[in-house]
Amino acid sequence: MPNYRILAVITRELREKLMSKSFIFMTILMPAIMLIIMGFQALMVLYQGDKGTKIEIVTESAILTEECRKIFSELEFIKEGSWTITYNTVPLKEIKGYVDSKKSELLKELTGIIFIPDKALTDKNVEYYAKIPNKLSVFEKMNGPINNVLIDQYFKEKTLSPEELNFARQSVKFNNFKVSKEEKIEEQGFGNMIFSFVFAFLLYLSLIMTGTMTMSSVMEEKTSKVVEVLLSSVSSKELMAGKIIGSTVTALVQMIIWLSPMIILIATSWIALPVKFKFDIGLGYLVYFLLNFSLGMLIFQGLFAMVGAIFNDPQEAQQGVFPVMFLIMIPFFITFSMLRNPDNQLAVVASYFPFATIIVMPCRYTLVDIPFIYPLISCLINIATLGIIIPIAGKVYRVGILRTGTKPGLKEVMRWVKAKD
Repeated sequence: MPNYRILAVITRELREKLMSKSFIFMTILMPAIMLIIMGFQALMVLYQGDKGTKIEIVTESAILTEECRKIFSELEFIKEGSWTITYNTVPLKEIKGYVDSKKSELLKELTGIIFIPDKALTDKNVEYYAKIPNKLSVFEKMNGPINNVLIDQYFKEKTLSPEELNFARQSVKFNNFKVSKEEKIEEQGFGNMIFSFVFAFLLYLSLIMTGTMTMSSVMEEKTSKVVEVLLSSVSSKELMAGKIIGSTVTALVQMIIWLSPMIILIATSWIALPVKFKFDIGLGYLVYFLLNFSLGMLIFQGLFAMVGAIFNDPQEAQQGVFPVMFLIMIPFFITFSMLRNPDNQLAVVASYFPFATIIVMPCRYTLVDIPFIYPLISCLINIATLGIIIPIAGKVYRVGILRTGTKPGLKEVMRWVKAKD
């Protein structure tokens, strides 16, 4: 149970952080800024900038050329004039010479030449000649129409109706239904997947931001000699405990504010989401998420405070904090693999691995119907990790917080850890 001195340090930390402009900025504006940045990145990925593209379609037969002309003329980007397409018919044995004769145009205004040989009706292999041969926007826009041309020609002599041809062109659409032991079978969209990524991103963002702030705070108190004044009233253990708990409570308040829109969605039925975006996350999950977040924050606050106590110079600290950063970044990257296969072996192993379980298990629990005992095991792993990390961090903090001068080496830090209290 924290004594009154630890409570005093916690109160000091909360007063400094909860009432600071930086807390208000990070809590309210930072998520908005990050969403804007992510939206801008998505826009840049989707942006093609291909207006003015000029493509020449070349086939071996006049019939295939006319079929291309008929199908391509119906495309919206052709009707709008964004792309210009010309057509020609050239035998297979002359195509290399024809492309060579067009070299001056290909190096200037002609984007590329697409050659559709007759054998493409059996193997669907076409050739693309261009100054920039790996232009994805061309492949994405031309793949479907060329495939339709080949399908029409392939089935032309097989007496299929236009409706049957349209059906042959269509891709398969999956409607997803979740089967669980306790709930009835119901359709599920991508809501849980979206929220799992949001949870992972918020954990990643909060752990790094709050951790670096704690590290900077420890270093500032150390270099400004404020820590010597503080240690006249409290012990180093009490000071570190108060800083870690105060920073964790601050981060927890921040996280609850960030999750408040989701809490409203879960607790009320005022907003009806489309089926594709519906999610089946209950308040029990949010309680687990916040508990897991608190344990993870305590662990990493101890590590960041330890790094801050070791170093005097911010540049040296940035180098020393890299291993701690990796413990946050690698699990975050693992969650990307879960978008394709939520229950892949890497994610399963990482969800029980110290440090990684803090980020990976909440995502796995969101995407996969697993018994509650698994998240409970994850919490026990976090508690065991906390029980190992905090004593080590406490020993390093006790010695490093008062140490000045040259940067200590790894052997010296290990001696601090091995030293008896």
